[in-house]
Amino acid sequence: MKTKLPVLFALLFIASAAMAQFHLGIKAGSNFTKIDGKSFKDEFRYGYSLGGFAEIGSGKVSIQPEVLFNQYRSRTDSSFNNVYQNAFKSTNDIKLNYLSIPILLNYKLVGNLITLQAGPQFGILMNHDNTLVENGKDAFKHGDFSILGGVQVKVLAFRISGRYVVGLNNINDIGDQNKWKNQGLQLAVGFAL
Repeated sequence: MKTKLPVLFALLFIASAAMAQFHLGIKAGSNFTKIDGKSFKDEFRYGYSLGGFAEIGSGKVSIQPEVLFNQYRSRTDSSFNNVYQNAFKSTNDIKLNYLSIPILLNYKLVGNLITLQAGPQFGILMNHDNTLVENGKDAFKHGDFSILGGVQVKVLAFRISGRYVVGLNNINDIGDQNKWKNQGLQLAVGFAL
């Protein structure tokens, strides 16, 4: 049954796309993110996002799947080296690159102008800072699951969006002594083709 569920969702997605209004687009933006948890500074750091989106539906409610390259950045504090001794070579900056797949439910609030967005985001860690762990172990799990919510403003073919992302799972893969979660603000501009 578990293997049939993704196939069912894919067929449902294709069927709804065939019967609904469909737009593709590209987008780029800024991420202001942090890793929430002990051993990390409580500050947001700048990253970026690039990718594409699809808008499926023409009524008040629609679906907007996206595929994005997201860069998340953070910085450790002094307690990190106390817990994870010799973990860093020379820097306390962390850079995580994710292939993110948000699947948003859009609700048109004011005509076609303002849309509320909410949904899950699945992230696959593509590359992490190789200077992070000297002993060769991965410090971060290879996947992230988040929930996000925000607003999108549509002006002709342009899409301007702001959303807040909260990680739901622990991305710490070194040990269970601390739980680490991504969170941040994403601001982007898109163009429907």
